[in-house]
Amino acid sequence: MNYYSLNKQSPIASFKEATILGQAPDKGLYFPDCIPQLDKDLISNIENISNEEIAFRVIQPFIGTEIKEDELYRIVTETINFPIPLVPVTENISSLELFHGPTLAFKDIGARFMSRCLGYFVKEDREEASGKNSKKEKIIVLVATSGDTGGAVANGFYNVDGVEVVILYPSGKVSSVQEKQLTTLGKNIHALEVNGTFDDCQQMVKQAFTDEELNKQLFLTSANSINVARWLPQQFYYFFAYKQWKDSPLGVGGPPVISVPSGNFGNICAGILAHMSGLPVKHFIAACNSNDVVPRFMQTDGSAPLTSFISTKAVATISNAMDVGNPSNFIRILELFHQQFPQLKEKFSSVSITDEETKETMKRVYDQFDYTLDPHGAVGFLALERYLNGGPQVAKGMFLETAHPVKFYDVVEPVLNSKISIPESVQQIINLPKKAHWLENDYKELKSFLINKMY
Repeated sequence: MNYYSLNKQSPIASFKEATILGQAPDKGLYFPDCIPQLDKDLISNIENISNEEIAFRVIQPFIGTEIKEDELYRIVTETINFPIPLVPVTENISSLELFHGPTLAFKDIGARFMSRCLGYFVKEDREEASGKNSKKEKIIVLVATSGDTGGAVANGFYNVDGVEVVILYPSGKVSSVQEKQLTTLGKNIHALEVNGTFDDCQQMVKQAFTDEELNKQLFLTSANSINVARWLPQQFYYFFAYKQWKDSPLGVGGPPVISVPSGNFGNICAGILAHMSGLPVKHFIAACNSNDVVPRFMQTDGSAPLTSFISTKAVATISNAMDVGNPSNFIRILELFHQQFPQLKEKFSSVSITDEETKETMKRVYDQFDYTLDPHGAVGFLALERYLNGGPQVAKGMFLETAHPVKFYDVVEPVLNSKISIPESVQQIINLPKKAHWLENDYKELKSFLINKMY
């Protein structure tokens, strides 16, 4: 499988090259040169196939011979070695719980897969790189986070030989648990607390990748969902969800409607890619908070470019991981539909949910159904509920519960007027000291840090 830049001004890249580079030299996102069509047996017989085999068969066409098959099977097995249950909430709505991994967030899947791929490539290149610039042999993963990415990347790459990780996060705009997860590890994990928003962090990261002087000195790559090794494995849990859906009374009504809490749109884009490869899905809903770039775009006829709706500053909300004013991955969704707006609108819709609606939904679902939503899951639940109420009565669906409620206990507990039990993984870090370097919203400061600390 080869990958091309969506800006179409860079050379074709292999999976390995696209993973290591992160972003194409022309600043575009990499995209597979074809969408593999999965063996029909995988779908028709999915309830009898192990999750490890499903994940391997889904991802292998995107990698080809870049990773040996036995090593790839090992990587996917390590990536998904925790439960991903589909839990009924109401008669028509189920929750796909993606928070049972080490950092209690859906991003554990992508971060664990990417870290193991990159570790494999570093090890593979060690002998070949011998005698070259030792500074450049070390790979530096540079990533911006609006919350969960930071902890998942930190955990996934912790102590990976030959890799240093630099994480930028907006000061005061991630939850206390999220901050602990990305600032308490140390060693090869370096946290930078930025005096700004997530979009500011992301802009500095993008500038670093296009800085020719910096890239001559350091080998930079990204672990945001722009990286194909972070984006592609997110398909796994859509297949795991369908496996459980099909083997339950829910599946009698046909394929599900899937509602995905969306910020940078990598997660829902992976789901749509899975659908294009053969996974049955009735409809996708991108559930957004007050950062409504895509909902406003979808209300048009597609004649106005997406850029005309982009916000320079994200709105701060209680579902902070979705506080994104410039959703990078939406361009991949447009590419999946060949830039054809009518086809996109038939399969995909997007809505905006306010903080007040989010809180009301959390409280109502807890009181009526004894289910605890985190703020992001609440956005996904309400968007799905409204869609189902406005459509055929037989329609049923699932939403993605992308993070454990404890990561947002300071929001959830006052709304529910109830304490959330703290998982052991959080208890272990909650009192550890924060290790973070303060950074003003100034690219020169980031560049100085990278050269002085990483070179």
